[in-house]
Amino acid sequence: MSRTTEFVLGLIGGILGFFGAIFALFIGSVDAAFSETGTSSLTGLGWFAFLFSTLAIIGSIVVKSKPKFGGILLLISAVGGLISISFFYLISAVLIAIAGLMGVFRKNKNVKQAA
Repeated sequence: MSRTTEFVLGLIGGILGFFGAIFALFIGSVDAAFSETGTSSLTGLGWFAFLFSTLAIIGSIVVKSKPKFGGILLLISAVGGLISISFFYLISAVLIAIAGLMGVFRKNKNVKQAA
């Protein structure tokens, strides 16, 4: 069965997650520039968002051949991204979570042809 919907949703969510991570890194660098210590925790969390966005893209590729495993990767990516940079990852987390749930719970259609 073709899992094009899961693939497209996961891919779009992963790409949007990259943009959210870049925005979080930008805000973190501005925060680090103006803080006394010269560091920001948002910068580290932005790098974790990059990791979870990469995991989402990998999961969207894997979901075509192994739907359950790819769906689990997508769900881990959605939850991890929300934990790391919450608001900046919101839209991509929704898309990735929908793709992950579809990958885990969607049944394959068995089409029987007449002999």
